[in-house]
Amino acid sequence: MPANWSILAAILQATERCPNLRIFSLLTRSAAVSLLCLLTASLAMATPSLNLERYAGKVVIVDFWASWCVPCRRSFPWLDEMQAKYAGDGLVVVGVNEDADASEAAAFLAEFPVSFTLIDDEAGALAQEYDLVAMPSSYWLDRDGNILSHHLGFKVANMAEYESDLRAALGLDN
Repeated sequence: MPANWSILAAILQATERCPNLRIFSLLTRSAAVSLLCLLTASLAMATPSLNLERYAGKVVIVDFWASWCVPCRRSFPWLDEMQAKYAGDGLVVVGVNEDADASEAAAFLAEFPVSFTLIDDEAGALAQEYDLVAMPSSYWLDRDGNILSHHLGFKVANMAEYESDLRAALGLDN
């Protein structure tokens, strides 16, 4: 059982012991999954800073996003798919949220759940550090931490090209 399901199971078991939590036992599976996504997003976004040193030797995509960003609704599933597909080859995706209201980010993540690392930049410090000018904006870093490319926006028509560039960065296309 994945760790997130363990959290949900613990919440549901707690409802049996605590009358104040019985509301959780009334949740449908879908509502329970949505609640789990919100809890997971809240825990994941508790990380206040971007520490790229922890990803030494990995290809890293740092993706700036916000709940109001329409192209983010297309890029998030793709980034999550790439993370799942290439994690074993050394890919790490880090999403940096720029929403001023954490509840808006949580609602977005309930609709577009991801498995990659999420960081909250509510104050905009990272956006300023990276000279953010568009949403989404992604920075692709090589295994030595050097910027390989900087993408503004996300175009579904370019997904094959993005993946080809990603495979090259990972050293998978010889």
